[in-house]
Amino acid sequence: MTGKSTSKPRNGQPSGPAADLKSQDLERSRARPKNEALRTNQGVKIADNQNTLRAGARGPSLLEDFIMREKITHFDHERIPERIVHARGSAAHGVFQVYESMAEYTKAAFLQDPSVQTPVYVRFSTVQGPRGSADTVRDVRGFATKFYTSEGVYDLVGNNMPVFFIQDAIKFPDFVHAVKPEAPNEMPTGGSAHDTFWDFVSLVPESAHMVLWTMSDRALPRSLRTMEGFGVHTFRFVNAKGVMRLVKFHWRPVLGSYSLLWDEAQKLAGKDPDFHRRDLWEAIERGDYPEFELGVQVIEEKDQDSFGFDLLDPTKIVPEEIVPVKIIGKMTLNRNPDNFFAETEQVAFHPGHIVPGIDFTNDPLLQGRLFSYTDTQISRLGGPNFHEIPINRPVSPNVNNQRDGMHRQTINVGQASYQPNSLNDDWPVETKPSVSDGGFESFPEPMEGTKIRVRSESFADHFSQAALFYQSMSDVEKEHITLAYQFELGKVTKPEIRARVVNEILTNFDADLAATVAEGLGLPKPGKGARAAGKQTPSPALSLLNRVRPGVKTRKIAMVAAPGSDGAVIKGVQSALKAQGATPLLIAPTLAAIDGMNPDATIAGMPSIMFDGVVVCGGEQGAKTLAQSGDARHFVLEAFRHLKAIAALGAGNELLNAAHLPANADGVSTGDDVDAVLKPFIEAVGKHRVWSRRKSAESVPA
Repeated sequence: MTGKSTSKPRNGQPSGPAADLKSQDLERSRARPKNEALRTNQGVKIADNQNTLRAGARGPSLLEDFIMREKITHFDHERIPERIVHARGSAAHGVFQVYESMAEYTKAAFLQDPSVQTPVYVRFSTVQGPRGSADTVRDVRGFATKFYTSEGVYDLVGNNMPVFFIQDAIKFPDFVHAVKPEAPNEMPTGGSAHDTFWDFVSLVPESAHMVLWTMSDRALPRSLRTMEGFGVHTFRFVNAKGVMRLVKFHWRPVLGSYSLLWDEAQKLAGKDPDFHRRDLWEAIERGDYPEFELGVQVIEEKDQDSFGFDLLDPTKIVPEEIVPVKIIGKMTLNRNPDNFFAETEQVAFHPGHIVPGIDFTNDPLLQGRLFSYTDTQISRLGGPNFHEIPINRPVSPNVNNQRDGMHRQTINVGQASYQPNSLNDDWPVETKPSVSDGGFESFPEPMEGTKIRVRSESFADHFSQAALFYQSMSDVEKEHITLAYQFELGKVTKPEIRARVVNEILTNFDADLAATVAEGLGLPKPGKGARAAGKQTPSPALSLLNRVRPGVKTRKIAMVAAPGSDGAVIKGVQSALKAQGATPLLIAPTLAAIDGMNPDATIAGMPSIMFDGVVVCGGEQGAKTLAQSGDARHFVLEAFRHLKAIAALGAGNELLNAAHLPANADGVSTGDDVDAVLKPFIEAVGKHRVWSRRKSAESVPA
């Protein structure tokens, strides 16, 4: 015997004693959690994986919670270099101005003087997908704003939905692991329609409210320019006298809020996965600067326990009918980035970047974020000096005794890098908070409580606000929510997960929704939920259809024409639409000139899903060409099915007839006079959709 193995390779892999040892080593490295207790990375058993250690049931989270810190630290470092969540983003520079002094509520300098413009950088993002995923997937959207104030950087880091899936930050890694592409196959990209997401949310009832928002039209914004934003958490305003009030932040697009239809969103993901990014960029380039008004709900300290739910619970909203939103200023995005990587990819947001006059609450999700974001930026951007990257630098001085570290750019001079010191006359020194330009001081909230891992009983109601949201929707929105649940759960392969969502989540906030979803999934009709929320007082402010603002400013209109179309009509339509602030584009079968005008795009290259309305221009020969074009017929047919306003001038009506569109349908105007045809068309476009046409649109073949 030579001692050499004579066994044959298995499946192309080496064999023999050495290979067997390697196989055993690999087997030991495989984590098989079946029948195992949950432990830390150091092998310590975990008694409670649901709650962060805090000082009392409603107290602040404690830094000594090594379990939470280990879990979130590991989570923060799971991906490099792109963000773990919110990886796909688009951003713009701009300015913010307050409308009137907010000194009564806060001493924050950027909220005092209406004549002062505060520079901002805003990043919009999807959550689940990687950098290369599509813009129009069903997902939450990030809405993060960096204010470069005279007192330092203030980051308002929120979403386009005012609540979140979980109540405690210790569960954030679990939620993201569940919603991300599944581990065995890295699918699906950019979507939540899969087993692990629905398995998690079906077992975590606190997610019911946020899941409902995600199944609504809020998850399919028409444009980043027409998307609301929210601070999610309850924060504090503190004025110069030390008076504290609780506050929730809202961003309101001046153009109004609009959504895509699900069919549009899916097709856009294939036709133009950069749809939102392109829309934002092009609007700014042509001078249609996106505008958002900042609103606040201000709650007096004495009223904080009067709502029937806990203001520290990030799965809850304060209905606007109870506490109105006070509009306090406007943000205008007026410049695109010069370099995507240097700015949009390297910008580092953090909810812990605050200025005097704004402070935190003990919201347990917010408390965890205050730890997590710095840790994440250190991992992504190569060390503790990410604040020196140009896009992250404050406009105020940032003098301190912090030194060195990876990627340090500042050249510090002098001997003293500590305080107190006598070598530099004790500079830099802290600024006492009592002086007019004093330093930051936390609000002196009294603290007392037992060190304990527990969820406050005031966080226990998971279904009342889900019921409130659903009952506040229009019939159209309820229909969309139902179809969303049916689509998403239809992608779930485990029958028990589908049944659990219906029977243990949906039944607890709306029996009719549960029954309709069950029917669409072929499940037995569910009974009434054990914790059914019951009838709520609707909040009209929650319906997206109530956010529509009349007008066609910046809306993109397709002027469909072909060689032989009437050039005078095209110019007349173009002039009339521009006068209303719309963005008309000439769309044709080819890019050949039409009466001396070059089309902006082809019908096949820029389909109707990319427009808010369609005008078919007149001219006998052009109309005949369009009527014979399958692409042109599909163009208007799809616009009709997506409930968009359509106008046809003169012979242009031939295209509508060739597409077999119903005669005299709502939102379709025809005739020879440009002004007479465009007036009802513009009015219909301003309403975003022709909802009354839903039934007739369904009867038109796709």
